[in-house]
Amino acid sequence: MVEDRTFLGPLELTGGRWGVGDATRPDAHWVEFRPDGLYQHEPDAEGQLIPWCRIMNGIWITWGKHSWNTNSRGLYTLRGMVATRNGGWMHMTLRHPYEDHQLRFDQHTRPYRAVDALRLEFLLRQLTTEGKLHLLGDPEWVGRAAAYLAGGKNRWITSRALRQVAVEALAAAGPGSP
Repeated sequence: MVEDRTFLGPLELTGGRWGVGDATRPDAHWVEFRPDGLYQHEPDAEGQLIPWCRIMNGIWITWGKHSWNTNSRGLYTLRGMVATRNGGWMHMTLRHPYEDHQLRFDQHTRPYRAVDALRLEFLLRQLTTEGKLHLLGDPEWVGRAAAYLAGGKNRWITSRALRQVAVEALAAAGPGSP
């Protein structure tokens, strides 16, 4: 069992629930991983559920106050940390009907290591490619995958290396619960 406050970049376990963004603040936007899909939490709103089956292609993350600010996709400091503190966005393409969609999240007060944020993004892409996004709804599985990905070195990050570590994390985390 993974304990609360375990994290991989913006992904964190809080109150037994995995989510992207700061779930501890009552006025925050964050995205929860549920058995039935991604759930967008918003202040003063009911929220929105995106079922796993609607997500067509890989999920990617951008940083900044606005979802269209894709220039902030890779703003990192020389020390290998995410540079912006204005929150982030999870982008995806949905089917039935086809549409580009973004889910907003507010950042934690702690800084994010670039390698952790990139590994999370590549894990989300690999799960989409293999048709296994539903595994994100299994908290135990997410805990095993996050534990495998956390703590790696923060240098020489290439697409090939990130893709390989995502494949390894899927294998290490196992099949998940039915």
